[in-house]
Amino acid sequence: MTPERNDRLTAVLNKRQPDLTVVLENVFDPHNISAVMRTADAVGLQDIYILNSRIPPHKKWGAKSSSSAAKWLTIHQFTDADECFEALRKKYKKIYTTHLSTDAAGLYELNLTEPVALVFGNEHSGVSDEIIAKADGNFIIPQVGIIRSLNISVACAVSLYEAFRQKTLAGHYSKTKLKEEQLNQLLEKWGFETEE
Repeated sequence: MTPERNDRLTAVLNKRQPDLTVVLENVFDPHNISAVMRTADAVGLQDIYILNSRIPPHKKWGAKSSSSAAKWLTIHQFTDADECFEALRKKYKKIYTTHLSTDAAGLYELNLTEPVALVFGNEHSGVSDEIIAKADGNFIIPQVGIIRSLNISVACAVSLYEAFRQKTLAGHYSKTKLKEEQLNQLLEKWGFETEE
């Protein structure tokens, strides 16, 4: 690896935010998943959780919509909700679902500077009741139009960029947050990847 490439990859890894993730529950369209991955990479996420408890596990992602973002992320796939949440609870203080409910908080009311996992449901029925029951709360993205929902990849992008804003103001991107061992492992793995 050239010194220039090493510097570029290290600079990206130094901005990774291991205390923020998204969970995609039974999202059907691999292009939606890939679009989420692209945004996740853009704001410095490293881990993404994909829960397929009602549909078969995905074998590939939509390359055009992801710009190959999947190879730069650590993707955790689960087929069991309990196992997924057990893994999430080890790393994240709060788990919030996107769900229209009377007790839902507005996106801008959430503290996204603490370790947080944001759960997005599938394109047709949203987050399942099972997952809502396991979460710490619900949030909604403020809207004033007639249609009360956004495409999953758009909803995820809006939410992650609010987290990006909050974390930037809190100084999270100005210090390395990955543990040294993980950073070095990723640097070695990324050294073999081609940029597209």
